[in-house]
Amino acid sequence: MNQILKQVDKNFHNLISDLQSLIRQPSVSAKNEGIQECAKLTAKIMKKAGISSQILSLKGVAPVVFGEIKSRKNTDKTILFYNHYDVQPVEPFSLWENDPFSGKIIGNKIFGRGSSDDKGELVTRIFAVKSFLDAFGDVPCNIKFVIEGEEETGSANIEKYLRKYKKKFSCDGVIWEFGYVDSKNRSIIGLGMKGLLYVELSTKEAKRDAHSSLAVLIKNPAWRLVEAIKTLRDNNGKILIKDWYKEVQPFSKTDLKIISSEPFDENAFKTEYGIKDFVGNKKGLDAKKALVGAPTCNIAGFVSGYTEDGAKTVLPATAVAKIDFRLVPKMDPKKQIQRLKKHLKQKGFGDITVKVYHGEAAARTSPNEPLVSFVKKAADKTFGKVIINVSNAGTGPMYSFVKVLGAPCVSVGGTYMFARIHSPNEFARLDLLKKTTKCMCLIIDNFAS
Repeated sequence: MNQILKQVDKNFHNLISDLQSLIRQPSVSAKNEGIQECAKLTAKIMKKAGISSQILSLKGVAPVVFGEIKSRKNTDKTILFYNHYDVQPVEPFSLWENDPFSGKIIGNKIFGRGSSDDKGELVTRIFAVKSFLDAFGDVPCNIKFVIEGEEETGSANIEKYLRKYKKKFSCDGVIWEFGYVDSKNRSIIGLGMKGLLYVELSTKEAKRDAHSSLAVLIKNPAWRLVEAIKTLRDNNGKILIKDWYKEVQPFSKTDLKIISSEPFDENAFKTEYGIKDFVGNKKGLDAKKALVGAPTCNIAGFVSGYTEDGAKTVLPATAVAKIDFRLVPKMDPKKQIQRLKKHLKQKGFGDITVKVYHGEAAARTSPNEPLVSFVKKAADKTFGKVIINVSNAGTGPMYSFVKVLGAPCVSVGGTYMFARIHSPNEFARLDLLKKTTKCMCLIIDNFAS
């Protein structure tokens, strides 16, 4: 392993160069911007590293980049790396201190959209494999890559790819694309992801905007939508839709033990986001349990009327709100959307139009799964301090991988948790990119042996 880890140090400048190339290639899935080009670039970088790569396509959707390298040793063990090459939109532009696709390096940080989520994570996996090939010309187990281009818009088609290419993607374990290093440089090993239901609620009153003096006669759709949204949850975050929590199961004793022992720096968290207290004034264990296993109802956006600088006395004709619900295991997105529609109708808001963007179920891996111990052993050696996390508060298509491939999924922290992911001035720490690459090398070796 010393020879392999030395290769990581030797190749690190090439890793950064390839990451800069990926950052400089926009790949915003929400706008279908640069998706095909980034898929081709990703495949090219993998081939350059010695990994056989192939672009898989389904009609009308973003391609998946598949990579594979087979071990020459007598082994049938296969590990799969799941990542994505698409990124979030960069708006608002005015808050970026540098070009959002610059890949600019300042001190220990490389800036740009995708630097952490997820192009930075992706190159650490590619260069871990390259380190084995450069040191020995072989890898200790079979390795596959599934790199999609729609993760940031909900992975609507990844299950179609998984079903069509089930045999090609078959594996014994999945290293997930997601992972954090906390404010004290402790690597977080994640055993699950929350699910997501993303909807748009809208209403229309008049055929055009009107002078606001007519508000005495014309109903304002913004008020109508505000009143409807207010019925969805209370001030403490509890969702008020009937049977919303019906299938939710309590934490197991093992889960509670892990959650209780997981450190969470409330003050550092509040300082980073500039807030004074949490929803419902949660503290201690309740705050940690909420992050891991509490469903949410969040207003992601609300648009109606005039929103630019200055004043305009207008009565809007329409109002639109984007709502995302985080789901936990056993919550079925299809059931939840029916409950939402029924709730609005029963509360007198049957006129509100509900558009469903996507839904994903939640997934969790048992802490007793052998893959967890392989990952923990590698993270212990690389980062020194490791935290086991029952489930991340975020969402990804983990459920689809577990359901279709039947393989356990584990994420391991390598991205600084305050790296401004999905925000202006996103960055990756160079020291963590190198550590994560070494951690991936150790995971591959542990998994193989």
